[in-house]
Amino acid sequence: MAAVIAVRSPFAFMRRLVSARLHKHCCSRVQAACLVYRPHSYSLNAGPQHRFFHTSYVAARPVVQFKLSDIGEGIMEVTVKEWYVKEGDKVSQFDSICEVQSDKASVTITSRYDGIVRKLYYDVDSIALVGKPLVDIETETGLGVEGPQEDVVETPAMSQEEHTHQEIKGHKTQATPAVRRLAMENNIKLSEIVGTGKDGRILKEDILNFLARQTGAILPPVSEIRPPPPAPAAPSAPAAKPTAKTPSIPTPVIPKPVFTGKDHTEPVKGFQKAMVKTMSSALKIPHFGYCDEVDLTRLVRLRSELKELSEARGVKLSYMPFFIKAASLGLLHFPILNASLDENCTNITYKAAHNIGLAMDTTQGLLVPNVKNVQMLSVFEIAVELNRLQTLGATGQLGTSELTGGTFTLSNIGSIGGTYAKPVILPPEVAIGALGKMQVLPRFNAKGDLVKAHIMNVSWSADHRIIDGATMCRFSNLWRSYLENPATMVLDLK
Repeated sequence: MAAVIAVRSPFAFMRRLVSARLHKHCCSRVQAACLVYRPHSYSLNAGPQHRFFHTSYVAARPVVQFKLSDIGEGIMEVTVKEWYVKEGDKVSQFDSICEVQSDKASVTITSRYDGIVRKLYYDVDSIALVGKPLVDIETETGLGVEGPQEDVVETPAMSQEEHTHQEIKGHKTQATPAVRRLAMENNIKLSEIVGTGKDGRILKEDILNFLARQTGAILPPVSEIRPPPPAPAAPSAPAAKPTAKTPSIPTPVIPKPVFTGKDHTEPVKGFQKAMVKTMSSALKIPHFGYCDEVDLTRLVRLRSELKELSEARGVKLSYMPFFIKAASLGLLHFPILNASLDENCTNITYKAAHNIGLAMDTTQGLLVPNVKNVQMLSVFEIAVELNRLQTLGATGQLGTSELTGGTFTLSNIGSIGGTYAKPVILPPEVAIGALGKMQVLPRFNAKGDLVKAHIMNVSWSADHRIIDGATMCRFSNLWRSYLENPATMVLDLK
């Protein structure tokens, strides 16, 4: 509550008041005391005139220490290779802050807060420690405005979890992490969106419709889509009256959206920026390509027998676990394909673990999580891990531990479409395979009879500096033999 004190000497009063308030409200958050002077006030009764002073406060923005989080794989320190911000820059959630590098991977660090960068703790090429402050960010959750004339109350800064479930007019905004990320990437405040899902939940369609309105795209809601009126019938001879009325089903016509927006430019950041760097490095590798086709007819029968049993255990069994396991068995015979070459091309490191990555189209873009130690897993165990990675990818929750440490990669591009591809190697790996879509095609069997076969095409790329064409061909033949005769995979399991 504002204090009203009558004094004869205004200057003595101010000194006492400031001293008292500083003593009373000394705390970690700095607050400025404002003294507001009022003119003399007079009363009807005779007596001395008094001067009154009122106090108010302005809350400063909280400064948050953004710490370097755990990168995984036991990494405790990294080297800061590049800063994408400088002191005084304004940042938003998921903006790239810097790039750090360990002896195992290069990682782009993104912001978890909206605010202004106040301090950078490390210079380029300095060693940063996990768990220690990386930058100071003055967040925007505590904007200073002149408060009411009452006692000062400390309000803690909003945490990341509270920001994820921000409260609006008494109840929380409901949205999945994928929807929140889509809103963040397009600089949309969830408070501006009216959710159409259950209990007001904000859906992906709500974000897209909001974007369409902002860019001028005309997207009519489903309720406004009506079939065109029937065309007038040409005059003809009267037909016989039908015995029963046949109901007519109108065919809905969906108009094409009209886009009237303007061109816009946005910075390359986050996972997209990391992809630019990785692909630029990949262009330095001389790629050797090799393609073949695989008859999966026997594997199709085997999977159909195991699918129901797997689903009874709560696991979805696709063809991918078989492709991954067959690749691991082949790598045991051709370890050069599970290796890496240093930047100076002077040393080859043969990887003991088969960490086989799967190129995955997610809400965060094209990511490549990997299944660790495939050489020690069964087909069913690989399926369990793939289910987990696909769930994380669908919700935008793939972390550094899932995305680093890969030694060999398969791209299931055929799940979207296409037969052959030209996959690009992901450094520091030396080989990658792209799987086409499965097709039912006519083929001749061993007896010369024309039969129906399930055919899939595969496209391999290898680092031609250390892998020759014969090695890639022999590996592909072995991998194909496991899939065309899946029983042999059981015999070779260790």
